[in-house]
Amino acid sequence: MRMNFANLTAQIAMQHRDREALVNTERNRRFTHGELHRYTNQVANMIRDRLNLRRGDIWLCILENDSLSLLHAWTALKGEAAACWTNFRDAIEEHRWQVDFIRPKVVFIENSLIETHYPMLRERGITVVCMDPPAAPREGLLCFNDLLEGVPDTNPGVESDTTRDALIYRFTGGTTGKSKCAQYTMDNWLASRDSFFAAGETWIDRDTRYLHMAPVSHGSGLGLLPTMFRGGCTVTQNVPDMRQWCRNVEAHGITVAMMVPTLLYRLLDLPEATGHDLSTLATCFYGAAPMSPNKLRQLQQRFGNIFVQAYGSTECIQRVAVLTKADHATASDERLGSAGRVTGQAEVVVMDEAGKEVAPGVTGELWLRSRAVISGYFDNPEGTAAEFENGFWKSGDLGYVDADGFLFIVDRKKDMIITGGFNVYANEVESALSSHPAVALCAVVGVPDEQWGETVHAEVILRDGCEVTEEALIDHVKATIGRFKAPKSVAFVTEIPVSVVGKVQRRQVREKYWKAHSRRVA
Repeated sequence: MRMNFANLTAQIAMQHRDREALVNTERNRRFTHGELHRYTNQVANMIRDRLNLRRGDIWLCILENDSLSLLHAWTALKGEAAACWTNFRDAIEEHRWQVDFIRPKVVFIENSLIETHYPMLRERGITVVCMDPPAAPREGLLCFNDLLEGVPDTNPGVESDTTRDALIYRFTGGTTGKSKCAQYTMDNWLASRDSFFAAGETWIDRDTRYLHMAPVSHGSGLGLLPTMFRGGCTVTQNVPDMRQWCRNVEAHGITVAMMVPTLLYRLLDLPEATGHDLSTLATCFYGAAPMSPNKLRQLQQRFGNIFVQAYGSTECIQRVAVLTKADHATASDERLGSAGRVTGQAEVVVMDEAGKEVAPGVTGELWLRSRAVISGYFDNPEGTAAEFENGFWKSGDLGYVDADGFLFIVDRKKDMIITGGFNVYANEVESALSSHPAVALCAVVGVPDEQWGETVHAEVILRDGCEVTEEALIDHVKATIGRFKAPKSVAFVTEIPVSVVGKVQRRQVREKYWKAHSRRVA
């Protein structure tokens, strides 16, 4: 089926013309729904007519949230050429690899990256567009606002095949290996939008003010289209600063936010969380990593029953399972440790190593199939063949579905520790450690051991002002989940590597212990 996405946004703009649609907090830039529709038309026309990008071409963004919001799905889906979004805070080496892999004709960058990224991009013959006037002219460096001068804001008139034309690319998180490049169609994004409205609870409506501090280039950005289509307002924050987040919640009357658990944990100890009025916050989505039930109880006591867990992925950009507010209010600690109930908008099957479906309650690999599942990875036939089969994406997540439809994620396949013949799942050990009141953050990995092959090891950051011994933490885990799953050793550290979206990077932690070995597993 073919569709002109600009016709959809025109209809939204007619319904909510004068209501606020987008606020960029750092730049104090505001758009109503009518203005945002016309502006994104203008940007799409500029990309086609001024930058001469057509079907099959790619433009790439290395931008913070406020700038990227101008070039997000509501713009990309209106055009012929495809957008590729990267994390602004990735290292230049990662950006260089991504540029060489995706081969864009144009790259949009923040002005703060001109000195570091302009030479690298120009060496490759790429046109560079900075988002603000540059301090000095350079060959091949264009200014975003200058390019928009005189461009009409009329409907671009582009029709795309909703299930075949790749219009957006995003790189996977890479927490278990080198990142891959997911390719999305318009229907993938419309399915993502629809999944926000699948549960019985209403989280987004015309009065929503949705704050994005996590990168909108990744999971947080999935909230933009649902908010727009309901007539609500998207609010962006560039700096990953929880203190500024608290100020923005109060100043902008924020009703909805999305966080990873590691950031929510910080709210428990942050003075600003009590020093600012956060009472407008009605819904807080969390996901991307498991939440400690113990800390979740503390967050509920502090902020009320506002939390909603959502399970999805880069390859399946929808709410596959949801733990609603109602579930949070009544769930046992065991259920709080789940990813929520499967929504019915995606097929979720649990498979054994041979690709056979297992019985309910039995742990296996989760395979997902829905409109939101991508068709494969860009320029990576081997990766596509390995991870996709008959429309299913083989998630690499190990889990099970209980008799009431609650989905439990046990671990990633590559994060399973085999010690003395026993399988130990890092997530389970981290959850047990996190339930100790002295633990702020932890990472559990398998480390080489001559006798056991691997042993369970933990790196732990303690909460401010807390003290605890290694023995006490090990005993705590033994009492919580059993002796053989408990760490054999604990290292107290001041820093644990996390990705730009807040996920603990176990791969980097493991590398320290395995770098002298030719194999990375026992």
